Amino acid sequence: MAALLPSSEHRRILIVSDPVYAVAPLNTMLVRHGMWADSRAATDTQAAEGAAEHTALLVFDQTLDVGLCAPWQQAGILQVVHWDLQLAPDLLAEKILLHLRILSPAPSRPGLPDKDTLQINYHHMLAHSPDPVLLLHAADLSIIDSNQHARRLFGLTEAELLQTHFDALCPANQPDGVATQVRLQICQQKNASSTPQRCKITMLGWQNQPLECDVALVPVTVDGHALLHTRIVDISSGRLAEELREGKTQLLEMIASGVPLATTLDRLMLLIESQAPPVLCTIMLVAEDGVTMQAVSAPSMPPDYMASIDGLAIGPSVGSCGTAIYRKQNVMVSDIMTDPLWAPYKEIPAKFGLRACWATPIMANPTTVLGSFAMYYREPRSPTENDQQLIAAATQIARIAVNSTRREAELQRHREHLEVLVQERTAQLQQAKEEAEHANEELTVALENLSMTQEELVRRDKLAALGALVAGVAHELNTPIGNCLIMASSMSERTASLRAQLVNGLRRSTLDTYLQQASDADAVVLRNLNRAAQLVASFKRIAVDSNNAQRERYLLADVINAMRPVIETKLKQHGIELHEDVAPGLVLDGYPGPLGQALENLIDNCVVHAFKGRSHGAIHFSAQPGEHDEIIVNISDDGVGIPEASLSRIYDPFFTTQLGAGGSGLGLYRTHNIITGLLGGRIDVQSSPQGTCFTIHLPLVAPN
Repeated sequence: MAALLPSSEHRRILIVSDPVYAVAPLNTMLVRHGMWADSRAATDTQAAEGAAEHTALLVFDQTLDVGLCAPWQQAGILQVVHWDLQLAPDLLAEKILLHLRILSPAPSRPGLPDKDTLQINYHHMLAHSPDPVLLLHAADLSIIDSNQHARRLFGLTEAELLQTHFDALCPANQPDGVATQVRLQICQQKNASSTPQRCKITMLGWQNQPLECDVALVPVTVDGHALLHTRIVDISSGRLAEELREGKTQLLEMIASGVPLATTLDRLMLLIESQAPPVLCTIMLVAEDGVTMQAVSAPSMPPDYMASIDGLAIGPSVGSCGTAIYRKQNVMVSDIMTDPLWAPYKEIPAKFGLRACWATPIMANPTTVLGSFAMYYREPRSPTENDQQLIAAATQIARIAVNSTRREAELQRHREHLEVLVQERTAQLQQAKEEAEHANEELTVALENLSMTQEELVRRDKLAALGALVAGVAHELNTPIGNCLIMASSMSERTASLRAQLVNGLRRSTLDTYLQQASDADAVVLRNLNRAAQLVASFKRIAVDSNNAQRERYLLADVINAMRPVIETKLKQHGIELHEDVAPGLVLDGYPGPLGQALENLIDNCVVHAFKGRSHGAIHFSAQPGEHDEIIVNISDDGVGIPEASLSRIYDPFFTTQLGAGGSGLGLYRTHNIITGLLGGRIDVQSSPQGTCFTIHLPLVAPN
């Protein structure tokens, strides 16, 4: 049966509707046949002028007004239909492929049941299963029925699945080298006992990507035929999600550690590419001139391609990346060869076999764009929901990395300027000290004390400035260091005044006044330097590496007892009472060290934020066994609560409402990672003007 295609280049299915039809689920079925779907709004008459190019079939929503269809029908497309677009994506894909004669209808098989002759209750159960399910003939593993989730998993229509066998959905050999047919024969032999069996089998997804699957085979008998109810669970997605979470954590640590921007972005690109092969990822940043793009990271992209687009001007029709930066909006181009945004440049990607490019702007804030992140494919395609999640994750990490690098560069310029000022001030004080030594012994002692104080200030100032890794820490240290510099400058001027008075004779009252001022200056300097030291120590405590924690069985009470001396001291200093209600004998298997750190971070958070402007308050700490092999921990306070606008961001790295007052913005971020990652639990928060409550659900056994 010959396909109804005008030529081999006509592979586009154009869907015209109002509103625009979402084609991503449909493309998972069409791409296996070299076809792809595109959608346009019926009112976009400008797009109708070139609609015939590469288009094999024009599909109108059957509810469209005839007047809206007229401009599109004049485009000269041979195959035009009016269909119900409310159909499920897999059913619409099958209807398209059957209409174009790319598929043949599934033939009936005499003597065997098919989807139409199965008992209605069993077919209904199969269709509404939440997992991908296939019904197989036990003798030869041919497919008799499938549900929507299975069709989406493999990117095949129902007609295609009903014409194939289970082993055709798998690679020829499994990862351990065993032939797939041999592995399936072993599974069939186990099922000869008529008992359900489970086995691990690698299968092929809708993009022919390997999927690690947990397959449950349940023997059933329908009208005397031996069948297999086969439930398929893709466990590779869980592994990829864990790799993505760990990769994001490592990238944030690289950013905080000051790893070069190019190295960090290359690692980010490789992480995203490992999540959705065979994608190729790039990052383009706005150049210093503000009008061109600079290629920064593309570890897997051909270097010649990146060289050819490096330095292109930003504009409204400059491919995907240049347009996304110009518009400050996502630009998803499904086919570079036909999209007008790529018309002046399409020969460049054509040389390297690139067909799809999805670009997303990297925004420093709602009005400032830093660059763009792009995903390329070598075949026409539209982004799936999983692709959208990867794009969001990549742009978030890229934004943090670029912003952090630029803030660090700004800090370095301030450090260099501060170094010059310090050297000049030190030289001035040293000269004043040498001149004053010739006056009298008492004045020499006073100047020596002042010089020692100034040198200590300079030493601590250098250490604090050089140790600043993030803008928040620099902001926190700015106030105490600035106070010290102001006081040192003031004392330098008073010393110069005292030296001038020596010419006409020095009165004792003048000297006493100077010594009192020097003593007050020492107190101010020491108090501000102590504040700076506390900030650095606090930042170090937040950056504890939980990867080295030891796993063991432990009592929750022991963790609380170990942290009690530290937290009680803090609570007494702020006039805060702690009320405990911990059930005895709560035993967990996991990591007591990181758990103690997380609980201490939450209590510290209450102390710093909840009782601002108050001299008293109360914190309630409770731990009770839950219903599902878990322990529920509640930490609540009667403080001022968390603003509603901040609730969605409290676990973001470097987010704090207390910049300038001791907050670093990493405490709750690390706590969230420990609870949800290392300990395998979850953490919830509820807040109102009457107080805040954090609820932690901890499994009795932490994941490996």
